[in-house]
Amino acid sequence: MTAIQSGIATPVTPAGAPATRTLLACSVAAAPLFAVVSLTQAFTREGFDLTRHPLSMLSTGDLGWLQIANFLISGVLTIAGAVGLRRVLRGASGGTWAPRLILVNGIGMIAAGVFVMDPGDGFPAGTPLGQPTGMSWHGLMHMVAGSIAFTALIAACFVLGRHFSRAGRPGAAVASRLSGLIFALGDGWAMSGGHAGSLTLCIGAITGMAWVSVVAADRLAALRG
Repeated sequence: MTAIQSGIATPVTPAGAPATRTLLACSVAAAPLFAVVSLTQAFTREGFDLTRHPLSMLSTGDLGWLQIANFLISGVLTIAGAVGLRRVLRGASGGTWAPRLILVNGIGMIAAGVFVMDPGDGFPAGTPLGQPTGMSWHGLMHMVAGSIAFTALIAACFVLGRHFSRAGRPGAAVASRLSGLIFALGDGWAMSGGHAGSLTLCIGAITGMAWVSVVAADRLAALRG
């Protein structure tokens, strides 16, 4: 059996196709799951302000386990999706590096769930206002994991942009690069201490994740077609 999309033929063995579809479905689910669980908490947990608090801070407090689980599960789904994308993109431009970068992003998400961010700036409720004067070891590890995950996902979006350009799909190429740019700008603004930086980071991260889910859905449709 061969899946053909935009002039690129990707061989898929009949025995491997069901497993590949399952892996791609994991990628399709990753971004919606992370976004829904995160934003539901952001708008319902006492004291949380998305313009001041990053989504990672939801991992703190009595209900912190929800966001920790969100990071872990979304990370596992992302890793599974990376394996699926590697199978269907094998031999195509970007078919090696895009899945590798998405894999690193998934590993980074899991690490961000394992190493919890420090409370700060009034969240959870009862935490003093303002940024903490110090950082715990696990808070530092969370920052490192997040930085690696963000960089990998931004790079993956641009690699996918090249993939779609060479596949003769200019619309998808523009969407890929725009997703990477939105994420890079949102992250850069947040890291510079810009106003509502946690909000721009949230928008950028979800945009990047959502685009990977769209790409996986596109590949999944090609297999089913």
